[in-house]
Amino acid sequence: MLVLIGVSEEGQKELIGIHDGARESKQSWKDFLQNLRSRGMTQSPSLAIGDGALGFWSALEEEFPQCSQQRCWVHKTANILDKMPKSVQPNAKRMIHEMYLSPTKETALKAYDEFLEHYTAKYPAACKCLGKDKEQLFSFYDFPAEHWRHIRTTNPIESTFATVRHRTRQTKGCGNRTATLTMVFKLAKIAEKGWIRLKGFQLLSKVVAGITFKDGEEVKKHVA
Repeated sequence: MLVLIGVSEEGQKELIGIHDGARESKQSWKDFLQNLRSRGMTQSPSLAIGDGALGFWSALEEEFPQCSQQRCWVHKTANILDKMPKSVQPNAKRMIHEMYLSPTKETALKAYDEFLEHYTAKYPAACKCLGKDKEQLFSFYDFPAEHWRHIRTTNPIESTFATVRHRTRQTKGCGNRTATLTMVFKLAKIAEKGWIRLKGFQLLSKVVAGITFKDGEEVKKHVA
C-alpha cells in the first residue's frame, strides 16, 4: 500500500491518497503521483519526506523535480544501527541524534563528519548507509524551525499504519483488492481525526511562496 499525507495551509495533516502498487516500484509511485496531478495537484510540493524507497524518489524527480527531499531520520537511524554490534549502538545512536537535533546545519554536518571519522574503519557498511543520502538528510534546515519536528521523520504515516497492520493480522487476510483498499482507507480516515496540527502553520504560506529559510530562520532581504 502506497500512502501520501500532506498538510493544508491551516496546518492540518490530511490523507492525500492510498494506492496499491507492485511493491514500492518507480512505476507504481509514478502512477500515484500522476493521479494526484489529474485530481488537481498542479503546484509542486515544497518538500517530500520518506524512507529510502528508491521507487518513490525516482518517480518524484520525474513528476515534481522542484520538490526538495528529506529522508526519514528514524528509518535511517535504524538502518545504520542494524549494521553495527549492539555494544556500540548506544554511543552511535547518541552521535546520530547530535546530527539531526543540532540547531544549525553547520553543527549537524560537523557531527556527521565526526561519526564517519570515528566509525568508518571498523563499521564501513554503517557509514556507507549514512553517507548514501547526505544531502537529503539535512534538507529540513531549509525550512522553518517550528516545522522540524514534523518533517524529519515519517512518523505520522508509521503510527497510523500500526493500526492498519494490527487489523490486517486480526482479520487474517483482507479479501479482494476493493475490500483491502476500502479497509485501509476507512482506518486511515479514522486515524486522521487524531492527527496533530502542524506547529508553526502560520509560516506555511511563506514556504509555499518560496521564501528562503536558513537554519530554520527566515532570510531577510536588505534593500539598499
